[in-house]
Formats: sequence, C-alpha cells, structure tokens
Amino acid sequence: MSKKVKKPAGFFERFANTVTIITGSSFAFLAALSIILAWAITGPLFDFSETWQLIINTGTTIITFLMVFLIQKTQNKDNKAIQLKLNELIAASEKASNRMVDIENLTEEELDKIHQFYQKLSALAEKQRDIHSSHSIDAAEHLHSQKVTYQRLNKSTQKNNVTAQRRKSKKSE
Repeated sequence: MSKKVKKPAGFFERFANTVTIITGSSFAFLAALSIILAWAITGPLFDFSETWQLIINTGTTIITFLMVFLIQKTQNKDNKAIQLKLNELIAASEKASNRMVDIENLTEEELDKIHQFYQKLSALAEKQRDIHSSHSIDAAEHLHSQKVTYQRLNKSTQKNNVTAQRRKSKKSE
C-alpha cells in the first residue's frame, strides 16, 4: 500500500496557524497587558500628549484590523473541519438523515424550517419519554407518505362505498 503524502501547507497557512497559536497564548495576553501598562505609565512623562495617545491608538487599530482577518480565516478553517466531522458522523449513523449533510449551504429561511421541524420532534420525544427512539426527516417523510397513502385509500374506499350504495338504491327502485 502506498502512503498518502500530506501536502505541505502554504506560507500563509503556516503563518496564520503560528500567529493564531501565539496570539491565543497566555504569554501574548501578558505581553499586551505589559505594553498597555508601559504606555499608561509613560503618560505623565510625555504630558499625555496627542502623540502619546496616537501611538496606542494607531498600534491597536492596526493590530485589530489584521487580527480580524486572521481570526476569520481560522474560524473558516475550524468550521469546515467541524462540518466535515459532523457530515462523517451523519453518513456513518444508520438512523440519522443523510439530508442533514451539507445543510450549512442552505439559506437562513430553510434552516429555520428545519429548526421548527426539530422543535416538533423534540416535543414528540418528550411525550414518548424514550430517549432511544429515533426521529429524522426521512422517518417523518416516510410516516407522512404512509398517511397520504392511507388517506387516498380511505377516500377511494369511501367513493366505492358511495357508488355501491347508489347502485343498491337504483336497483331497489
């Protein structure tokens, strides 16, 4: 068997991962706190001048601006990894609905409809008091199609009964 060689991450990928790890550390927080304290302590030395204020304002603005994009990139990557893991669990679970795979691509309105469906299922599960019973979109649709079939048969039977009664009443006349 051949081993799959993992493709090395690009420069930005490595950079973003490294910066994310560093900036999320206790050391980074303490360094930032130290910078703020040093800036505050030096205020009287610079007579709290506009330049003194501009230094911290400019520095924090630039760092914040860059960190927004870095955090978003990290969030996107983490979100994709979580979605793939969830998709794998759904695909591997016998009772889970495969329709839930890739629902993150639906509109907010479509997600709200699915959310409402699961709220109803939650209410049903509470009534049953059986945590092992399975409810999924596919199971609900299957039950719905059975109900529709039953209703059609019922209507057909009722029609046949009405027709039979009419024939009997015509014969008896």
